[in-house]
Amino acid sequence: MKRTLLLSLGLLATSSYAQEHFSGINTSKRTGILNASVNPAELVNLKNDNEVNVFTFSANVSNNKITFGDLVGGEDLGDLIFTGSEPVNMRADVEILGPSFAMKYEKWAFGVTTGAKIKASLVDIDVNLGDALVNSDINSLLFNQVDINTDYNQRATSTAWGEIGFSAAREIFENDIHKFSGGATFKLIFPGTYANMSVSQLNGTIEYAGPLVGLTDATANINLAYSGALGDSFTDSGNFSEFFAGGLNGFAADLGANYQWKNENGGYKINAGAAVKNIGSMTFKDDNNVNRNYDLNIPQGEYLDLRQFEDVDNIDEVEEILVNSGYATLTESEKDFKIKQPTVLSLYADANVYNNWYVTAYLQQKLSDASDNNRVGSQNIFTVTPRYSTNFFEAYAPFSSNEISGFTAGIGFRIGGFFIGSGSILSAAIGDTTQADGYLGFRFGL
Repeated sequence: MKRTLLLSLGLLATSSYAQEHFSGINTSKRTGILNASVNPAELVNLKNDNEVNVFTFSANVSNNKITFGDLVGGEDLGDLIFTGSEPVNMRADVEILGPSFAMKYEKWAFGVTTGAKIKASLVDIDVNLGDALVNSDINSLLFNQVDINTDYNQRATSTAWGEIGFSAAREIFENDIHKFSGGATFKLIFPGTYANMSVSQLNGTIEYAGPLVGLTDATANINLAYSGALGDSFTDSGNFSEFFAGGLNGFAADLGANYQWKNENGGYKINAGAAVKNIGSMTFKDDNNVNRNYDLNIPQGEYLDLRQFEDVDNIDEVEEILVNSGYATLTESEKDFKIKQPTVLSLYADANVYNNWYVTAYLQQKLSDASDNNRVGSQNIFTVTPRYSTNFFEAYAPFSSNEISGFTAGIGFRIGGFFIGSGSILSAAIGDTTQADGYLGFRFGL
């Protein structure tokens, strides 16, 4: 199956239907460790004095081209993803929360968590460039030439890492009506594996002439970087499981505040919070590290044949083709490199509407540019979740507006400590949606 690096890095994770994780359950009235992942200040609101997370898994993929029906219908994704004129954007990630523990002690609360994350992104990929790389054999029969003029950075990137988090939260003020709390999580990061290929400021012409699919009269800046297992192959899905391979080489922090307007029954009328998450970075120091920048300059009338990229399996092969072409000039190279975490602002408010009925509004705002080569990307999300919640049972339906995939609707359930849900299953059932996700987990209180 022929796929270029450009397509493979972004689509490998779609096989797991992997942006908001745990949509709906992460703002549940039954406060637990998942709530603290949104805002560490929520630890003081733990439902039980002690909380144990056994295992929790979430996978999510969103894009602006391919619908859920296309995925399950066996359509050729290489043909569909590069249709239209809008640049291709895709975010795919998997988040695993492993064995974790939290406890309350007087006005304090503490937690220790373990986790692993996989993220893959296509960012602002020009459809003409992608189409020429993936579908060159077909398109060479249909078109003579296509001009490309982009003033932005196009990225295909993937990374995986492990985390161990230490959280603390404290009640700052409480009376019969109001409660204010603050909290922080300090995370030890273990970089696993990384790959990035980007092309910025690309201006040129793709010409289709017989068997030739050539890029000519072109200039661009290119970054090729990798570390760990993804340097060996980006088509082997097993390489994404190298979560802790790089040892301790990064730190990050979450900071949050929480407010509750309490009611007379020991619950709340409103539970609201704000947090800035993932402030930090990780440094990749594997023996096979590569991080190189090139200037690409192809004179008019000379050609870089794009068909050469059809069967590449790793970034080394991409680099070899570029260097051997004579059109790429190395401008910068370094051994170790630092990748910043996907910093976001989270705001939410959960209101008790009547008896056991609640409505939650949640906003995730990214605080960084996803096109930056030295940063893991994220996306903006707004979610409204009506829910019915008791101590033992909960049912909820998150309705979201996602930066990449647009509108989605899902459903989820909690029975005791077990929960399962999706942020997009309803929209997938009633019509085409460009997001697919699901999650499940089990935790218990002591």
